[in-house]
Amino acid sequence: MVEQAEVRVVRCGGSKINYREAIISNDSKFLLCASGDSVKVYSTNTEECVHILQGHTDLVTGIAFNPLNHLQIYSCSVDGTVRLWDYTDGILIKILFTGHKIIALYVSKKHEGIIFVTVPMASKTDSEAFQLVAIHLPKTVGQEVEVNELSSVLTDISPAPKTTCFGREGEYIAFVKGLQLSVHFFRKQKTYRFFLKANDKKGAKNAFTCVSCHPKEDCIATGHEDGKIRLWRNFNQRKEYTYSTHHWHHDAVSALSFTPEGMSLLSGGIESVLVLWRYGTESKDFLPRLGSAIEHISVSPDGTLYCTSHRNNKITIINSNLKVSAVIQGLVGRDVKTDLTIDPHTKSLVLNGEPGHLQFYSLHHDKQLYSLDIVQQEHIHQSGLEQCEVVKAVFHDHGTWLATVEERREIDSEVDTSLKLWAYNEMTQSFELNTNISSPHEDRITAMCFSTDIETTLLVTTSKDGHFKAWQLAKDWESQGDGTSWSCDFVGSYHHLRPTSCCFSADGSVLAVGFQEIVTVWSPDSWEMCLTLCQPPGEIRDLCFGRLSCSRYLLGTTSKNLLCCWNLLTCSLEWSTSIDVTLLLSDPLSENMAAFAHTAGNSDLFVFKPSEPRPLYSQKAVCPGKVHRAVFTPRDRVLENCGQCSQWLNRSQLYFITEHMDLMTFSTKSEEDRVMASSKQLVIDDSVAMTPFYLLLGKHREQKQITNQTSARVHLPQVSSSIRELLHTPSHVLPSAAVLCSMFVNSLLISSNDTREGSEAKVEEMECEEEEEPQSEEEIDPCDSQPPPPGQRNAEEVVPTLSKGQERELRKVRKTDYAWLCGSLHTQP
Repeated sequence: MVEQAEVRVVRCGGSKINYREAIISNDSKFLLCASGDSVKVYSTNTEECVHILQGHTDLVTGIAFNPLNHLQIYSCSVDGTVRLWDYTDGILIKILFTGHKIIALYVSKKHEGIIFVTVPMASKTDSEAFQLVAIHLPKTVGQEVEVNELSSVLTDISPAPKTTCFGREGEYIAFVKGLQLSVHFFRKQKTYRFFLKANDKKGAKNAFTCVSCHPKEDCIATGHEDGKIRLWRNFNQRKEYTYSTHHWHHDAVSALSFTPEGMSLLSGGIESVLVLWRYGTESKDFLPRLGSAIEHISVSPDGTLYCTSHRNNKITIINSNLKVSAVIQGLVGRDVKTDLTIDPHTKSLVLNGEPGHLQFYSLHHDKQLYSLDIVQQEHIHQSGLEQCEVVKAVFHDHGTWLATVEERREIDSEVDTSLKLWAYNEMTQSFELNTNISSPHEDRITAMCFSTDIETTLLVTTSKDGHFKAWQLAKDWESQGDGTSWSCDFVGSYHHLRPTSCCFSADGSVLAVGFQEIVTVWSPDSWEMCLTLCQPPGEIRDLCFGRLSCSRYLLGTTSKNLLCCWNLLTCSLEWSTSIDVTLLLSDPLSENMAAFAHTAGNSDLFVFKPSEPRPLYSQKAVCPGKVHRAVFTPRDRVLENCGQCSQWLNRSQLYFITEHMDLMTFSTKSEEDRVMASSKQLVIDDSVAMTPFYLLLGKHREQKQITNQTSARVHLPQVSSSIRELLHTPSHVLPSAAVLCSMFVNSLLISSNDTREGSEAKVEEMECEEEEEPQSEEEIDPCDSQPPPPGQRNAEEVVPTLSKGQERELRKVRKTDYAWLCGSLHTQP
């Protein structure tokens, strides 16, 4: 089994967008945030991702605008590099290699040519010790630069970026850690430290959590674990400092940020409420019910937009009047309890999201489409409180039904379970609750699946209580009209063993249920057990039927690291192999099956057919850790020009989620090139603002395409050289708009005199042709039809061409009547 290089593992989304504080561009049109090993650029108006800045090889830990150019940003990563980007075009400008693991990044207007980063302290044996160092940007031309000049600024600081902040555009820097506030003045090169007691008389927690500096005044705001906010003043004198206290949050303050003019202070915490404090007064405003705990707060440079990052991997864009403008929802990075499924209607990925919800996540746009409230209860943000969780979700093949299982752990360690059946409403294009079954089993539900039979609508659930139940859709006689509901149709068991898994065959004619170490096969028509299959010791974990030509095979994985294949026609074990399979699934459109195996701390992938002994494709170490969730999704169109090792990807695409909640997939190089080309064209079309110049540019592009298509048939006039230079010259080398405006407008105008002269010339030419037509052929001199002598032809060729005005005067002379002159000549003596 050789690893194939034609198929590559690529990240297609799912990374955290709330890991670090997001930043907003100067014009408030773009929002930038770190996402895994890349930086994403979103439109604040459309919520669409317009650029993905890729190049880092590890987690991106910080981003900041270039103080010298607001169209450029710096990004740092654990890979030890700082990269400079042009985020409007998605172009990498420079790479700085530091050789240190970078945890955070800061910039300051008053420190030109210097950036500050947080790195681990090399001299300390403690891995939690960090220091702030200054990087002097080298003035070199090359794109890749080695940075050798690093100067230490502060030592023993917290690695969290929210605990460090520059004040007065870089005059001083404030940082907090534990119960200590430190202020370092760059000009004095002095550091003042202020301490708080561990507990006051009321038992409050005074530990610092975050810090923010006033942009205009010498004031530092700090947040604390007990929900208090302290405003520090006179901190340039160690013994004369003062602070005032504001208190609204009932838990720790997780984020603070001043507005650009310093008129307001924004704070947030676990309450999911954005609090706006009026600076210098006791008044405050609130924006409640933001959906999840606030982790970061940022403000646009012009103060028109606020941005909050939430614990559920969401970014909320808020206007200055505290009205929500846009919401960017990423893949909720909680523990995935449900299997990955595909919604047949929206083709989106479905899994559990916020507590009590199912999230429908678009695989093509890398964003959440909507969230379905399963529990339909208000979520209470309180630590230690057991919330109701969605643990199972499965769709009917046609998407008409959705089955969910929710659990809540009670105080006495018992689990309260509910089974809900949701019907799809074509009018509202959403799922509506049809049947709610409380306590469907006496213990937890371990597996469930819908029947694939077209004629019947059947759901099977298995539980730790030793039974599996079949739920049938039937007419509800208690309801009025043609109402339907679900009810239990059959209860099955086998020797008091605990069922662990279940699976229907491709045609729905056979049901397989795994009871610990025994596999039982049942007929759904009569609910008779057809046969039992035994295998070497080990509890059955997954069961999966083959499809199409391999439908006679049944595969299962065991807790003893065995993968077994049974032939249902011969009722015997076809083959088995020793492998630690963590996940087994089948492709719904082919005979292929995929198995993720855990080996040496990494996950390997094997794609095979049950009827063939050797795998079709295998790849080692597709990701670190174990893969427990994956799904095949059908393609919109068959992938063409696939190589031999990538034929298994031509009809379906395989997605899986890593332990770090990264959504990964397998792709070929030709497919990536096609997607990249289309995405670049889409970015160019969508990222240009709708301005008069954009309209002119769009018309120019359309005209250029038309001329390219019809250049062989039609000869179009040449474009003005000034327009051509203006449209093709880079903007950063052009003069100011005030200089170009008059020249540009004059080049587009057409003189009215030239237009009038052209029209008069055309009219005179038509009149001339009409006068020449009545002439008969006899009046034409025969000599005119003969070619002129060579000497005469050469003489005529050297005659210069006449201008339009001269030709017009010549036509007037030709039309003048000279008959009166002949009469006067004949009368002379």
